[in-house]
Amino acid sequence: MNQLMLMSGRAAGLIGLLLVVFAGVARLAGHYVIGGFQAATLLSAGMGALLIGCFALLWVMTDRR
Repeated sequence: MNQLMLMSGRAAGLIGLLLVVFAGVARLAGHYVIGGFQAATLLSAGMGALLIGCFALLWVMTDRR
């Protein structure tokens, strides 16, 4: 279970980071709509994925005691 949480936390964090960077660069370049979604929506989704990744990694760290 810990291994699954560790891998899913890392994956969610990486996906969130990539989404935030992509949406931020697109927004700075003047593209406010990306694939039918507003850039702010993609930024919020990326931050949510980062938060889920942080909670999953925190769960693994506290469970190892």
